Amino acid sequence: DSDELLALVAAAEVGSEHMACYDDRIELAERLIAAARAAGIPIVFFQEVHRPSGIDFGRELDGNEGEHCVEGRAGTPLHPRLLPDFTGPNHEFHIVKRRYSGFIGTEFEIVLSVRDADTLILIGGLIDVCVHYTFADAHQRDFYVRVVTDCVGGSSVYRHDAALDAMEYLQAGAMRTGDEIIA
Repeated sequence: DSDELLALVAAAEVGSEHMACYDDRIELAERLIAAARAAGIPIVFFQEVHRPSGIDFGRELDGNEGEHCVEGRAGTPLHPRLLPDFTGPNHEFHIVKRRYSGFIGTEFEIVLSVRDADTLILIGGLIDVCVHYTFADAHQRDFYVRVVTDCVGGSSVYRHDAALDAMEYLQAGAMRTGDEIIA
């Protein structure tokens, strides 16, 4: 079907497999961002970027993923419909990371501290990789973490569901729908 074909094209651009229904998740992400902006909730945009030399991949290529999120390649920039607004009152952030977790080697903890954050709401492309590792690291740092189940995709449906199960195991009630978060 056309969703599966689009997922294969996206995988070729980015360097890793993705679940279908990408456009639906982008539309929901736009709604979630608009609701957060309207409520004055700070937003952090993460972007995984690796140098073309590959020096900063570390162990990331030991598994099934190929080279991905390489600077200057298609599929690496933030989605054009999901960009931070640096002019607004919410002081949005754009953090480039070299590892799966948003905490490793970034200023994320400083941003959270300055904003007195205690709860994180996560959305993103690969729940079984970046979202999962960021969730686990946030959990270990005693944050409440909520994952928007209909605004995350996995490298496969099986891995998506397994990651959601693992996160719910760590924090009961972590799984929320986009409508629940917006309400």
